[in-house]
Amino acid sequence: MDENSPRELLSSLIAERGENYGALSRLLGRNAAYIQQYIKRGTPRKLDETDRRTLARYFGVDEALLGGPEPQVHENTQKGGHHAIAFVPRLMLTASAGAGALAGQEFQNGTVGFDQRWLRSLGLVPENLSIIDVQGESMSPTLNNGDTIMVDHGDGADRLRDGIYVLRLDDALMVKRVALAPRRGRKTISISSDNPHYPSWEDVDRSLVDIVGRVVWSSRLML
Repeated sequence: MDENSPRELLSSLIAERGENYGALSRLLGRNAAYIQQYIKRGTPRKLDETDRRTLARYFGVDEALLGGPEPQVHENTQKGGHHAIAFVPRLMLTASAGAGALAGQEFQNGTVGFDQRWLRSLGLVPENLSIIDVQGESMSPTLNNGDTIMVDHGDGADRLRDGIYVLRLDDALMVKRVALAPRRGRKTISISSDNPHYPSWEDVDRSLVDIVGRVVWSSRLML
């Protein structure tokens, strides 16, 4: 990869999202001019591994696009082409879309293969992903009992925004819709069920909630 490509991509991400050089530098624990010098002057020549990972997670992009190593994938040769397949672990774990189920141990129960190019086009890093099942009907019709969901563990509390998340609350593992409460200085969130027959909670202290990851994909068996 051209060493200027990560700089160009980062510059575009900053411009598109209205970010601030100084604020991003402070996010990395660097001096306020660090990001500007990296983009404008080429100093440092490459991002530090920790800085690169933090920025990739913050912007929700593949770390390789910011100069990181290409994710390890299995090569699967099929008739008609050569495809890079990323195998995402399927965990023996369910996220409750109901009253809340106790979180069990996260034993792996096989893998599911996805086209690496497709995952990257969505800004997803295979190493950050896992697949679990949904239990309960509180998120119906968006998610039904028995649905399978992909969770991005790299997209958690540090990038929290409105969306569907897997979270732990009072030792219960749940999948719920989360919304920020900006009027409260982003210190609280609402946790809601898409099914109106199930409860929702307003103004929940963020410190009481463990955000496991964002739900980025789901599948449903059609019988």
